[in-house]
Order: sequence, then C-alpha cells, then structure tokens
Amino acid sequence: MRKYIWDAKEAAARALRFTAGKTLHDYLGDELLRAAVERQFLILGEALGRLRQLDSSLASRIADLNQAVALRNQLAHGYAEIDDVIVWGIVAGPLQRMLGELESL
Repeated sequence: MRKYIWDAKEAAARALRFTAGKTLHDYLGDELLRAAVERQFLILGEALGRLRQLDSSLASRIADLNQAVALRNQLAHGYAEIDDVIVWGIVAGPLQRMLGELESL
C-alpha cells in the first residue's frame, strides 16, 4: 500500500515539475512534454486505483481519486479523445492539491 502512495505522489510531483514555468501554449506545442505528463497521469491513476482496491478508507482521503483513475483509463483506452486543454487544466488546478493530500498520508 505504501508503494502505491509513493508512486502516486512521485508521479504527481514529476508532472508538476515537468510543467513548472510552462504555459498552455508551451504544453500544446511540445509533444514530448505532453507525452511525459500523460505518462505520469497513467502512473498516478493506476497507483490510486490499486490503493482504492486495497484500502478504500485511506483512498477516500484523496478528493479527486476517482477522477484520476478515470483520466488514467481515458489515456490508456480512449487516447484518441484526449483533450490536451483538459489535461493542462488538471496540471494547473487540482494536481497540486492532490499532491498535498498524498504527502499527508
């Protein structure tokens, strides 16, 4: 269980680190950056999904856990419909809060 929390925390931190100082325009124009951020969301969502299976009470302390798992599933299975602006909005918005929640576990 600790591994999943650590993996999720590291993935969130990496995505934030990769995008630090970047703008939406930068993100849209850099396919390597988009791929790197999407990979971190895949790891984050997978780790949180496994955490939810092992300890739903602990997982419930992460506000956007279900959305993170859903994003992972969308990236893995519905990649053709990914909206880069929405992914950027998650990086620029709720991801920092989620990292804080993960760090407090």
